[in-house]
Amino acid sequence: MSVTFELNAEVRTDVGKGASRRLRHANKVPAVIYGGGKDPVSLTMEHDKLFHALENEAFYSHILTIKVDGKGEKAIMRDLQRHPSKPRVMHADFQRVSATEKIHMNVPLHFENEEEAVGVKEQGGQVSHNATDVEISCLAKDLPEYISVDVAALEVGHALHLSDLVLPEGVELVQLALGEGHDQPVVSIHMPRVVAIEEEEEAIEGGEEAAEGEEAPE
Repeated sequence: MSVTFELNAEVRTDVGKGASRRLRHANKVPAVIYGGGKDPVSLTMEHDKLFHALENEAFYSHILTIKVDGKGEKAIMRDLQRHPSKPRVMHADFQRVSATEKIHMNVPLHFENEEEAVGVKEQGGQVSHNATDVEISCLAKDLPEYISVDVAALEVGHALHLSDLVLPEGVELVQLALGEGHDQPVVSIHMPRVVAIEEEEEAIEGGEEAAEGEEAPE
């Protein structure tokens, strides 16, 4: 079942550092919503409800419903400021979305079948994640919660690149639109460093023994 997120907010007319400080002391978060052909509006949100929503990974890549004084607006989260040492949200930015305009969003990658991958199960390799999310472009209705990356067939010494990802319909990768040079790897499998060193040493020793055998008198 698809996850939905709805946050209540109130219009904030008292702005400035002092006003924001007073809001935080009252366990509220100063925020702003902008875009969509409308003027920016300063908002106030309940801290604990926003903080709880942020614990869900899907919140960061979903179309949210921001109810401003009871009227819902569709938006995505664009920026979030956290306290450097305390579990506190200091400020949040939201951007309104249109049903007819494409949006750019970073969505997480979910890696599947890592333990069953050929390079891991049969060849003793280790999986390395070269990326944890990707930037996509799509209409709001096509925004995926995440993109799956199946590594079952991946072997040691090989990698899956952006162009190998299976994307939902209507979704494009922003980096690939920039050209072939931007087709970066997202996951690879390599031999553990200790094993690689041991194999290299064995190869060297084998070469030395073969050389000694050639030099030995008949």
